[in-house]
Amino acid sequence: MDYLTNNWPILFLIVIYIALCLYIGWWFKKKASEGVSEYYIAKREIPGWVVSLAFFSTFISTNTYIGQAGKAFSAGLCWAWVGLFWTVFCMISWLLLGPRMRNQTATLNSVTIPDYFDYRYKSSLSKFMRAFAAFIIIFATLWYMVGIAKGCAHLLDSVLKVPYAWGAFLIIFITCAYTVWGGMYSVLWTDAIQGLMMFFVAIIMVLLPAIYVGGWGDLMANISYVTHVTKAGKPMGDGLVTFCSLVSFMYILGIGLSVGMKQIAEPRCLIRFYSIDNAKSMKFAMIATPIFLGISLICVMGLGALVHGMATEQEAAYLVKHTDQVIGFMLDKFGNPWISGLCLAGLFAAGMSSLASVMLIVGTAFIGDMWNLYRPMAQDQIVKRTKFTIVIYCFIVFIFTVYPPMGIVELTAFAGAVFASSFFPAIFGGLYLRWGTGHGALSSMVIGVVGCLVWRLGFRFNFPGLKDIHEIIPAFIISLLAYVIISKMTQKAVPDKEHLDVVFDTK
Repeated sequence: MDYLTNNWPILFLIVIYIALCLYIGWWFKKKASEGVSEYYIAKREIPGWVVSLAFFSTFISTNTYIGQAGKAFSAGLCWAWVGLFWTVFCMISWLLLGPRMRNQTATLNSVTIPDYFDYRYKSSLSKFMRAFAAFIIIFATLWYMVGIAKGCAHLLDSVLKVPYAWGAFLIIFITCAYTVWGGMYSVLWTDAIQGLMMFFVAIIMVLLPAIYVGGWGDLMANISYVTHVTKAGKPMGDGLVTFCSLVSFMYILGIGLSVGMKQIAEPRCLIRFYSIDNAKSMKFAMIATPIFLGISLICVMGLGALVHGMATEQEAAYLVKHTDQVIGFMLDKFGNPWISGLCLAGLFAAGMSSLASVMLIVGTAFIGDMWNLYRPMAQDQIVKRTKFTIVIYCFIVFIFTVYPPMGIVELTAFAGAVFASSFFPAIFGGLYLRWGTGHGALSSMVIGVVGCLVWRLGFRFNFPGLKDIHEIIPAFIISLLAYVIISKMTQKAVPDKEHLDVVFDTK
């Protein structure tokens, strides 16, 4: 009874939010089950404002609102530079890739990123390339989903004292339910609602430390010089407000690139372009999305540094080693159940929006781009088996979330590095370079994945001087070079002129 008395506002707001998401999934259940196009890409009939909010909310997940925001507790206010890189890549994604991707995928009747590679490059290797791209999605998405679920579980533990494993189970399988029911329809419409919630919650959260200590002046004075210690046990002093005093710029650059570049390479972001209804909607979304993203990141990315103003020395010594728990600590310390409930619902929205997107992408990759590719099946069977795959994959994610291999920031960045280095050359080349070949695209995918793994496991953490050089930097460079060099060496494999004229709409 005491628990309910103290937490009923938080529980009330969360239950309302979850019920709304489940209702949307149930509402679209029948429509989404009509066929593959409906379930996978919502039949290309979603308004631009919905897609804009959905893109924003699916990219900015709990990995940002909890993991990245908390990271600033140990890195300082300079961590906000990561957000600047992300905003730049958001603009690149919508201005450079969005319009062409929508047009080409509609022309080719593509419904997934792997089948785009197949149809666009029209190569003797296309079938294998499509399956390999699907494998990359399944592999990299696992670590990203673990990071999201980990953040939400820590939050439930900090604010509501829900055991970590139960929190992970709830966030994964509630999201699984409405995703399985409504497919891309429920994903996009719930994402739009979640995006609005996340936008306003970001603004609320950045105000909490200032309100707690009595104003912005007092807060900035408190964090300008602190006796709190770093992970190594050294006093931070003025490190929170001094550029790159607590973390190297190379590390900031690596995280900024690896996560930011997901917007120009990751299927869960790019698939949004498939669903938008017309060119007018596309133009609106091109302007609105970077604005939503930029304002939210301004509020969130340096938030952890501000929380030092709320923490005692003993609390800070613990949090600097457990930055994934900083935002939960902030809400618990602030002590207002209505504010905590509102923020918790917004943070759930951040996690669920991204989880739903990647769940659907994994299901479509395994069934549409692997199983159906080699063992064709009826459309109704594709949808049913996609739903089943999503459920099974969620159980795998849950197991890894209970035993996570690394923190939220590194999980997110590693997944982003794999996607950016393996997919971007093939995507950009497909959209802009008529001379790109399937051989070059497949080579860049293989080299991108291998480069990420080799640099991370063989070099980065085995040589002190390389620790802050993220795998995205060497892997992306060699992947891009591989695409160019192999494509130039295999010009006989360039698709015929008639096909390219259709793809590039030059007829």
